Amino acid sequence: MGAPDGPVLGDTAARLRAISDELSDRFFERADVVRTLLVTLLAGQHSLVLGPPGTAKSEMARELTGRIDGASYWEILLSKFTAPTRMFGPIDVAALARGEYRQVYEGRATTAHIAFVDEIFKCSTAALNETLGYLNERIYHPENGGEPIRCPLIGAITASNELPVGEDSAAIYDRLLVRIEVGYLEDPSNFASLVRSAVTRPKAPRRTTVELVALQEAVTEGVPSVAVPDAIVDAVCTLRAALRRKELVASDRRWRQAVGLLQASAYLDGRPAVAETDLSVLTHVLWNSPAERPTVEREVLHLVNPDAKEALDLADTIEELEAQLDAMAGQSREALSDWVIKKAHNKLATAGRRLEQLREEAANAGRSTSAIDRVTGRQRAVRARVLTEALGVDASAVQAQV
Repeated sequence: MGAPDGPVLGDTAARLRAISDELSDRFFERADVVRTLLVTLLAGQHSLVLGPPGTAKSEMARELTGRIDGASYWEILLSKFTAPTRMFGPIDVAALARGEYRQVYEGRATTAHIAFVDEIFKCSTAALNETLGYLNERIYHPENGGEPIRCPLIGAITASNELPVGEDSAAIYDRLLVRIEVGYLEDPSNFASLVRSAVTRPKAPRRTTVELVALQEAVTEGVPSVAVPDAIVDAVCTLRAALRRKELVASDRRWRQAVGLLQASAYLDGRPAVAETDLSVLTHVLWNSPAERPTVEREVLHLVNPDAKEALDLADTIEELEAQLDAMAGQSREALSDWVIKKAHNKLATAGRRLEQLREEAANAGRSTSAIDRVTGRQRAVRARVLTEALGVDASAVQAQV
């Protein structure tokens, strides 16, 4: 279990945390994405990674699944012409020549423990019902009408470049409990590191793994045994009411399934009971369109993490500065320098110092720092843009400073 030079870990949750740390080091600006994918698998649920091409969606799924020893992995890129048999089992031609109608299931969705389905909303009409049955009940109905096949699927990681259009794809969208947005790298220093990695030989990374049977036991026994205190139930009810006042309504089924995510988040952190910090995962559950996500995030963090709520207020200031920088495109270096000196530098520096204080306060109080870290990443990214685009500072020098 794990590479010989990897850490020696005594339990499943510790191994999964190590995997999360290793993948977060490998994939720039994806720490929250990696952790959320792990939490979703632990809850036995399905996730959607929504973002443009070239944002490491499939690579993250493959690398994550490759850390689960003994797991059968299946992936497919869907199109409107993908037949159900290509997904769940092609016809056995040799058997057909003998007058027998059989399908070959090995290496298909029907035998996978984890599936990665790219362009999920391009699922063909012919495959729609079988795909829904596969996601909902983990079953497949053979083409010959035989007994339904129970599939060992723990969870599916799906991806798309766009939101669903039409009732068919909307039905699939509703079955994906967790929805995660990803974009291109924002921090110029991270982008510089990405470019540098293309021309340098990387060191052999740590490669912690976890046994399939251990993961399955965590999903079926470990996570469900995590306690959900009454205070958490009350917090969830309060959050639901707050979102309804803003006309953001999630189904009862989605709320009920979200409880498993809270338990999975606590399990991953090695805690026996759900805490307020685990409610942060709901920011990936309770929105239907990306435009709704900031509102959901603010309501969640207002409830569970006042430090993070202030961080989001600082994020508004940072976004305004970036918008001003975009609006000044084409202006002279003198005008840009004047703007940096009079406005941008002080505001970004003040935001950076306050974010450091908020993180320290949150960490000392045992609260999650993930939202603060994300805003800090934006502050550093915008600061780096200001230095490189407005002042002409070399990206390598920026990387050394941030």
